[in-house]
Amino acid sequence: MDGRVMVGVSGSLGSLAALHRGVAEARERGAELWAVLAWEPPGGEYGYRRSPCPPLLAAVREDAERRLCEALDAAFGGVDPGVALRAVVVRGESGPALVGLADRPGDLLVLGRSGGLLRRGFRRPVTAYCVRRAACPVLAVPGPALLQDLEALRRRARWHLPLGADRELASVER
Repeated sequence: MDGRVMVGVSGSLGSLAALHRGVAEARERGAELWAVLAWEPPGGEYGYRRSPCPPLLAAVREDAERRLCEALDAAFGGVDPGVALRAVVVRGESGPALVGLADRPGDLLVLGRSGGLLRRGFRRPVTAYCVRRAACPVLAVPGPALLQDLEALRRRARWHLPLGADRELASVER
């Protein structure tokens, strides 16, 4: 096998699209596919160092492993993707963790569209971080067309709905 195809996975529709593109790239290159989910302790590393709690850390890691399994199941529906697949859960901020793993020139890092500003909060955009710092090529996969249509519909609906109705809309979408 030549190189690895690393895919950042969060469980979002964007990361599932990236997983499918990663499979196609791995097939074409004859490479192994690494599905990578990065996780951090609540409050980040600094917060954890100030107030360590090993049982909480173990629970968060187990949750990350469960989320990765659910994302893989959502992407492939229990069907073998047809390439060698390694599921990797790594502790750390997403951007630095992915760049740290995709450290060989023959690697390819595949990333999906991250959530909007409200979903990301104050975290750095992972794709921009990886493009600037990765030692290998980075492929940014656009979100699925359906996701873009849903986001446009949600934005348009918020402008035309009465105050508070957007909360009702969000509860219906779940």
